[in-house]
Amino acid sequence: MIIQLLNGLVYGSFLYVLSVGLVLIFGLRQVVNFAHGGFFMIGAYVAYAASLHLGFWAALVVSVVLLAALGVPLDRFVFRPLAKEDPIATLLVTFGLLFLLEDGVRTIWGKDYISVAAPDPLGGTVMILGTQFPTYRLFVVAVAVAVAVGLALWLRLTKVGLYVRASSVDPVTTGMQGVNTDRISAIVVAIGIGLAGLSGTIASPLMALSPSMGGYIIIDCFIVVVTGGLTSFLGAFIAALAIGQFHNLGVVYVPEIASVIPLLIMVFVLIARVRFGGVAR
Repeated sequence: MIIQLLNGLVYGSFLYVLSVGLVLIFGLRQVVNFAHGGFFMIGAYVAYAASLHLGFWAALVVSVVLLAALGVPLDRFVFRPLAKEDPIATLLVTFGLLFLLEDGVRTIWGKDYISVAAPDPLGGTVMILGTQFPTYRLFVVAVAVAVAVGLALWLRLTKVGLYVRASSVDPVTTGMQGVNTDRISAIVVAIGIGLAGLSGTIASPLMALSPSMGGYIIIDCFIVVVTGGLTSFLGAFIAALAIGQFHNLGVVYVPEIASVIPLLIMVFVLIARVRFGGVAR
């Protein structure tokens, strides 16, 4: 049981790193980015390619920086125009972008599964409550905690973080105060896409890489975001850890319905919100 709980914590950790980037983008741009899983996949493949020549640690940096750099033109030429369009148009465009990313990966790396080795310093195991557990998986948990703390400090203690919070509440008034909201948006989208790349990189030694991996993970990612709240960082953190546990325990104990469990949790949470929200009104 200890192993299963720890594995659920690991899955929830990299799911949080992926989901919080989606929360950032939606909070400012109000765009539901269905291509987010595609950038998770690109981050994993870039890390694989870079690790062959530079090693895992350099590949991690390359993946995050490259994906963050892609976020700037993505905001300028995709998210900014979509902000004024119908949500259906956003869905179609971002879904189309996901398919383009998948086809690009198939063209470059093919359809075969690819594996990435964990870095040598983290290749061993540690003893936890009498059970051997891979050191690298604890590293994934540590990265998620570092991301959560780093984002909280950035948003609360820096001037840019203040502008981000203000823009997410009232971009018009924030712009009237002299803040370049388009520049703030580009920064936020770059960070959000960079986090998708980081999530894909740290997940790459834990799963087989395939062009369809982004489409699979985005389902759990949206369950986390909807369950935790579309603009709540704390909610995303709690929901990711909870979904990670239910997902992993379901795979072990009830594999026949494991894929449905996160969806059921989301449905129950939404019903509870509507029910108690109605009582509150």
